[in-house]
Parts: sequence; C-alpha cells; structure tokens
Amino acid sequence: MNRSEHTELSGYAEELIRGRRATRAFRPEPVPEQTMRAIFSLAGAAPSNSNAQPWRVEVVSGAPRERLAASLRAAHAAGRTSVDFPYGDDIYSPVQQERRAAFGSLLYGTLGIRPDDHAARAAYDAESLDFYGAPHVAFLFVSEQDNARLAGDVGAYMQTLLLAMTAYGVASCPQGLLSFYADDVRAELGRTAGKLLVGVSFGYADVAAAVNHIDTGRAAWDETTTFHA
Repeated sequence: MNRSEHTELSGYAEELIRGRRATRAFRPEPVPEQTMRAIFSLAGAAPSNSNAQPWRVEVVSGAPRERLAASLRAAHAAGRTSVDFPYGDDIYSPVQQERRAAFGSLLYGTLGIRPDDHAARAAYDAESLDFYGAPHVAFLFVSEQDNARLAGDVGAYMQTLLLAMTAYGVASCPQGLLSFYADDVRAELGRTAGKLLVGVSFGYADVAAAVNHIDTGRAAWDETTTFHA
C-alpha cells in the first residue's frame, strides 16, 4: 500500500470513528436482514486473546423484541434487578465522575429535564428500556465466566460491531442499563448460560431528534496516553 492509499484510508478511519455516536431516538423501520448479516459477519473479525472469541450475541427483533421490552419495563417497575457484572458509582475515579456529570447535564438539558427533576430522569430511564424505539437490539454475553479478561475481549467485539454498523449507515446505542436485568433477558431468550455485559440498540436514526445531535466531546489524547521513548 503506497502513501496516498494510506492517506485515503486514514481519512476514512477518521470519518468512521469520529462520526460514530450514541443514538437515542430511532425510526421504526427495520434494518434489512442482508445488511444485518453483513454487519455481524464483519464484527466477527474483532480481536481476542488467543483467538478465543468469548462472545455470544443474541439479536432480537419483531415480536420477541416487544415481549422483551415489556419484560424489562415490568422488572424495572418492580425494582427487580439482576446484574452479572457489579456496577456502582464507586467504580469511577473523581475525574471520571466529572465527565459523567458533564455528560448527564448535557443529555438531560437537551431533553429539557432539570437537574433536580429526579422523577423525569427516572421516567426517561424507564422509557429507554424500549430501546429508544430501535427496532433491533443485540445482547452481548461473555460466553463462560464473568472474567475481566474475557469481558475485555467482548468489549473489543462491541467496538468492532459499532463501527461496522456505522459503516453500513446503521445507528446504534450501547445501553448498560439493559444489563441490569440479565435474568429477565436470559429468560426471554431461553439462555441458561453466559454473563450479560451490555445491550446494543440499533436501527436508523431519527435525525430530527435533538438528542441525536449532542456533542459529548472527548478528553484530549495526552490526558489519557503517555509515550515512553
């Protein structure tokens, strides 16, 4: 590959990676099956330690999607959670907490929800269990143990999946909240094994929705990366 080809490829990579964003309002029309098969085939090229590929993916659409959304909303209303990978505010450092607070302020501000309106925030969380209106949702399971190394490999798969979706013009949103109801997800999907890491809602973006145009920004690379030479 010559220099001009490298330059062209790097331009595509910049557009693809920086153009990907979390979508929180979807149109109802489904993604064609052929497109979905191409996306998930490409995502399977993700790297993993010793090529173990410790992910298992369940893609839900149509009537099963409706049943699952209803089950998740019922579990949420009952306060019945089941989390395979423990989660809490204490996993974040102070600077990470600052980033989360800034994101929350931007998101809820765009939605017109005041910082002190906890009821409206809770209602929005409950609404998100309908996958933001997306016609499809993919659940990413760690195939065996809830080991951090295996979960890291599934994280690499997820990023590859998100970029593949972006390349095919499909919008997506990784939703950690969906993993808070792992037992309900397994029950609806008929799974008896695997640890649920995350759910990814996907479809075509509602470009008119203001929530799809927020710019969360990122930390400067030198805040997170050190070169040693």
